[in-house]
Amino acid sequence: MDAKRLYRSRHNRMICGICGGLGEFFGIDPTILRLLLVVIAFCTAIFGTAIAYLIAAVIIPEEP
Repeated sequence: MDAKRLYRSRHNRMICGICGGLGEFFGIDPTILRLLLVVIAFCTAIFGTAIAYLIAAVIIPEEP
């Protein structure tokens, strides 16, 4: 059984490929995730979401 792994997308990316990778992992359109990220960012005064996105960009490996 091959385990499913989370990677940053090389093909479906705007900034770092985080939303593209999450979309591929969960089978969701990355545009929906990007819109959700923007809504969450504005509701939480942007700072926390930006820090979480930067941490994810460092931790999640790029797609091989």
